[in-house]
Amino acid sequence: MNPLELSEQETIRRGSMATLRQMGIEPYPAAEYEVTGHSTEIRESFKDDAPALDVAVAGRIMSRRIMGKASFVELQDADGRIQIYISRDEICPDENKDLYNVVFKKLLDIGDFIGVRGYVFRTQTGEISVHARELTVLSKSLRPLPVVKVKDGVTYDAFDDPELRYRRRYVDLIVNDGVKEIFLKRTKVYNSMREYFNSAGYIEVETPILQSIPGGASARPFITHHNALDIPLYLRIADELYLKRLIVGGFEGVYEFSKNFRNEGMDRTHNPEFTCMEIYVAYKDYNWMMAFTERMLEKICLDVNGTTDVRVGDNTISFKAPFPRVTMAQAIKEHTGFDITGMDEDALRGVCRELGIEVDPSMGKGKLIDEIFGERCEGKYIQPTFITDYPIEMSPLTKRHRDNPELTERFELMVNGKELANAYSELNDPIDQYERFVEQMRLGEKGDDEAMIIDADFIRALEYGMPPTSGMGIGMDRLVMLMTGQVAIQEVLLFPQMRPEKVEKRDSAETFANAGVPAEWVPVLYKAGILTVAALATQTAGKLHQELCGLNKKHKLGLTNQTIDAVGAWISAAGSDK
Repeated sequence: MNPLELSEQETIRRGSMATLRQMGIEPYPAAEYEVTGHSTEIRESFKDDAPALDVAVAGRIMSRRIMGKASFVELQDADGRIQIYISRDEICPDENKDLYNVVFKKLLDIGDFIGVRGYVFRTQTGEISVHARELTVLSKSLRPLPVVKVKDGVTYDAFDDPELRYRRRYVDLIVNDGVKEIFLKRTKVYNSMREYFNSAGYIEVETPILQSIPGGASARPFITHHNALDIPLYLRIADELYLKRLIVGGFEGVYEFSKNFRNEGMDRTHNPEFTCMEIYVAYKDYNWMMAFTERMLEKICLDVNGTTDVRVGDNTISFKAPFPRVTMAQAIKEHTGFDITGMDEDALRGVCRELGIEVDPSMGKGKLIDEIFGERCEGKYIQPTFITDYPIEMSPLTKRHRDNPELTERFELMVNGKELANAYSELNDPIDQYERFVEQMRLGEKGDDEAMIIDADFIRALEYGMPPTSGMGIGMDRLVMLMTGQVAIQEVLLFPQMRPEKVEKRDSAETFANAGVPAEWVPVLYKAGILTVAALATQTAGKLHQELCGLNKKHKLGLTNQTIDAVGAWISAAGSDK
């Protein structure tokens, strides 16, 4: 890396790294460092009247106070932070005090990893700390961390810009308290759900991500190409059809935590790559699945938070079972005043016009009803509520309602104004399923790019016979948002999808050469903030000459300084190139 591209702190840290090596200390040692204690465990197990406990701890230096022959360091490990007391004569028992006077005081920085062996004690101010007997350099940090300061409960210089936090999650996890806790809770959510399914005897499976037909949901897929087979493939939008094939094959209950991909919009509740859990259980229906789902969510909430209530924004949400059941038609009538029962496509378009909902010619009955519910009803359901009995046009993979063939046995669970789960009494009539696929293809021909494609192999599987089955899918990212009180999906994804990072435009050395600038001086111009020939044309010769000579000297570049006339010639040539 060109030294001119480094900040002053980065240059100093690289110099410290070189000095460590000159002293025979490897800043990135390969050997295992055996850790015997962590911050939280050490504090919880300490007893003043017990014999001193020897420990070996390791972590990142987050702050330090150097006071002559003794110093304090705040060390951050995987559990939290603990204070380390370092005495010069303790870690340097012989006459050579370089480990303390040079390595610790001058060459180590905030952000570096160290290992400390010593014993646990309580300081005069009452803080449980580790008294260091040995200090080992474990990793040198070459880039300074943001320094977040907290005084009297007020945070200063916070690393809180969402764009930076999501792009540099590794820094976010280091300096912002509470971020790691979100992701630890995410793991607890998964563990609790797995435990619930496994205790019922259901089997976790894996199905393909690359699929020849993007089935199982109405969504726009990502498309790629398999070179060896010379065929298009799609990233999975859902794993539903594969899991049903397994029910056909004889499994009684299967589930999968699947990475799904949908080539659609990004916002505070949608990410193009997301995690969904789908479960299918033979000989069950959607009524059984509602009870199964509400018990599961109550359990997860208790396991993760110790209570059935969670706070999300201004709302307190209770996951105490049972949840209310409301039909789709009842919901729309309650919140719009329109009874959509029995309405055809033209009548539904009229309702949309009266409600001021935008529609387009490609939308069939299902999409129109979906728009009405989404625009006028969905956001009203803050507490967990099952919306049931969807019109058949909205649910191409769902069994017809046992009492009304115009409806399907389907529910969506609404929480905090958004869909959290979707479930059916699964369609297992192969002829009916084929006809539903044909209708989806008709919608695709009208321009609906989210319409399903006929999956002939899935139809073939159904023809072998699938028992009555209920299936349920739940968005894991949204569930974690609820369980951790977050309102943006990016807060619960370690590395959310981001727009390309903006990079300042800079002209190449060849472009600068056209203005007479030698190649070795182009990085110096960059350092001076002159990234383009157009910017060079706006400079004054005397001021630019002085700045370039100063940078040459400051960074010990060893370049032969240009004359003012030469710099002026660059500027003139740059101006003539406009």
